[in-house]
Amino acid sequence: MSPLLQITIFLGAALLFVPLGKKLGIATVLGYLFTGILLGPSVFNIARDPEEIMHLAEFGVILLMFLIGLELRPQRLWEMRQSIFVMGSLQVLVTGIVLMGTAFLLLQQSLSASFVIGFALALSSTAFVLQLLSEKQQLNTTHGQQSFSILLFQDIAAIPLLAVIPLLSGAESTHHGIAYFAAIIATFTGLFLFSRYVMRPFFRFVAKSGATELLTAVGLFIVLAVVLLMDSLGISTTLGAFLTGVLLADSEFRHEIEASISPFKGLLLGLFFMTVGMTTQLNLLVDIPVQIIGAALLLIVIKMLVMTAIARFKKISWSNSLMIATCLAQGGEFAFVVLSVAKSEKVLTAAIVEPITLVVTLSMVFTPVIFWLVGTFILPLFDKPQAPHYDEIPNQHPPLIIAGFGRVGQIVARLAHMQHFSFTAIDQSLQKIDFVRRYGGTLYYGDVTLPDILRAAGIEQAKVFVLAIDDVEDSMNVARHIRLNYPNLTLLVRARDRYHMHLLRDLGVKHIWRETYLTSLGIGYRTLCALGLDKSAAYDSIELFRNYDEELLSRQQRIYTDEQKVYESYRDFLSELEHLFESDAEATQHDPKQFQDNPDLDESGLERKTVLAQHPEHIRINDETKNSSDIQH
Repeated sequence: MSPLLQITIFLGAALLFVPLGKKLGIATVLGYLFTGILLGPSVFNIARDPEEIMHLAEFGVILLMFLIGLELRPQRLWEMRQSIFVMGSLQVLVTGIVLMGTAFLLLQQSLSASFVIGFALALSSTAFVLQLLSEKQQLNTTHGQQSFSILLFQDIAAIPLLAVIPLLSGAESTHHGIAYFAAIIATFTGLFLFSRYVMRPFFRFVAKSGATELLTAVGLFIVLAVVLLMDSLGISTTLGAFLTGVLLADSEFRHEIEASISPFKGLLLGLFFMTVGMTTQLNLLVDIPVQIIGAALLLIVIKMLVMTAIARFKKISWSNSLMIATCLAQGGEFAFVVLSVAKSEKVLTAAIVEPITLVVTLSMVFTPVIFWLVGTFILPLFDKPQAPHYDEIPNQHPPLIIAGFGRVGQIVARLAHMQHFSFTAIDQSLQKIDFVRRYGGTLYYGDVTLPDILRAAGIEQAKVFVLAIDDVEDSMNVARHIRLNYPNLTLLVRARDRYHMHLLRDLGVKHIWRETYLTSLGIGYRTLCALGLDKSAAYDSIELFRNYDEELLSRQQRIYTDEQKVYESYRDFLSELEHLFESDAEATQHDPKQFQDNPDLDESGLERKTVLAQHPEHIRINDETKNSSDIQH
């Protein structure tokens, strides 16, 4: 079978099985691995010689290393230096040494082979962990950020590990000793000068030509050229790709390069994982199941114990320590790369690489299950959840409650503070406590959708409740709870869009404000004035639009679930409004006075009984320089 036909079959299988795996909650990396296993000699035997495909697939690893280098801007490294270089180095060194000793004792391997095995297994799967955390919405948590930092260091640590492997080979090689590292330093210096005086000017030249599609070609050309240079000098191609990325990290074209190369990286990296799956010997799982499964579980336990100890040493809480350890417990894609290079350099034999590759694959499969077990059964034993710290509940509750202390809630709070009204704010950001207290309020940390939080905040004694959270589902839940249990409470709600507004009106909420509506009208008014319209005519146009838009909202309330009817009503409204704008006479006959202000529809909350154009002295344009800035998040 020709390599082209094999690649076609691989891509077709990936298009079928990887999305299916995603539907079943299986990570993309595992989807590619399973696809490779199915196509490989162990199952359907479609790919009889996966080694041929591996040569092309390894280019995906090269592009991955280039993009990792491209992400490592000096500023980012400095901001994350504590987590990256302290936690990361401890994890790699301690875990690598422990696993090296385990391999030396249990597998009876040489020191050099044990070194490669130990440090290869110390690395975790960046792609797998980040996807798992993203799916569970935990990437921005403490353990999520710590895990990401350690994974970033592991990506960096993989480079010298790959560079050291040729030195461990017993065969004659140009990669030995001081000469090899001198070549690396000389090449790095040459790449630095090349990137500064050739690559960047060349990128500018291509960009000025206007042929933006050539930026992709330039990016690929540079990576390929550096890889060929490294290969001819006997230096690790992945190291060269990484160094090239680092040198271009501060380039003004970094984003263009990343965007153009990333699709190639993803596709070829997926092909690489498929070839790893093809070379996985499932017959080993049948022949020695206890040893293989036991080794995978032993790997997970060792990595979890070491990482938990390191995290506790750095004074991280038990819950976060265990979650970080769980995230980093599996083997990673770089283990496949390191083992493959070690096999090609004859540091490791196929007899030892094949079972270890299967062990790494199984550790990935077990990770989601262990993630669930730790979160459900183990965490409660070590770290009982602590109740959120609330301020002391005063005997006299403020009359105003503000749910959500973002920019909308902050402005409402400032206005209340100016008139000496105290308020209570409910938010899930403890960083805002000082802001709230500065403006005479009390903060309750917690989930506003919980009735207990609302009662603790004094909702039963409140006169006004401002609902300013931005999550539509949470907003609807809170509004529904208040309408059912506190029907006499004045409820003022921030809406994301027209559809959210319709949903709130269905609940009987009367006072609703769309997020950008009044801002857009203000910009529209300024725009008309800047285009030469006098202030009175501009204001009349804005008022006319407001009244018709509010009337349109009222009409659409009955049909907003029918998309076709909403579109037809909106089209009729635009035609009518366009006709009014084009006809001065018609516009004067339809001035805003003829529409009675309805407090249930008016989003401004201000009386508009007269046309402001008739009272120009009421028009005041504030100087932008006098506008006070919002309290920052």
